[in-house]
Amino acid sequence: MAEDAAAKDDKTPRTARGERTRRALLAAAAAEFGEKGFHDGSISGITRRAGCALGSFYTYFDSKDDIFRALVADMSGQVRDYVSPRIADARDGIDAERIGLLSFLEFAREHKEIYRIIDEAEFVDQAAYRAHYENTASRMTARLTKAAVRGDVRADVEEVHAWAIMGMNVFLGLRFGVWDDSRPPEEVAAIANALVERGIGTKI
Repeated sequence: MAEDAAAKDDKTPRTARGERTRRALLAAAAAEFGEKGFHDGSISGITRRAGCALGSFYTYFDSKDDIFRALVADMSGQVRDYVSPRIADARDGIDAERIGLLSFLEFAREHKEIYRIIDEAEFVDQAAYRAHYENTASRMTARLTKAAVRGDVRADVEEVHAWAIMGMNVFLGLRFGVWDDSRPPEEVAAIANALVERGIGTKI
């Protein structure tokens, strides 16, 4: 009986068509919440944007809170999936941070709604909000640790450095990705990376 209940509650798409519908609903939720905010956004607004029936929504999500929670996790994953492959081409640990910021600026310019959605998550779903930043910081810490082992950055680089760099990136994304996207992202990333290099680099 418990297994039957779990299967009934499992809303994971089982077909390619179902996954496309779920993706359409998440994209519509990003537009709805990005424009109106969580409290003024609605399920009907999401389904209208997605071109889906109300029943389709409840096939994959239980409520507005549920899709918002899924959206925060999805957008966090989108950032990771956009940035990580580009960082893989970095020359060294310092260059990886430059590419990471550059890639994030590019992503923020294409998905400006991410700032409103993540900011609202602090009040709508604290766990999702924390997970977004904690997971990002964990990836950065792991990356910096590997760079330290290779000798690309100082040996004492640790979690605090990762949070400091992430904080810088977040506000640079807000200023030069969301508020004003006219300045070349390569220029912004180069200036910020010079600070990183002087702070944790091995060259004096």
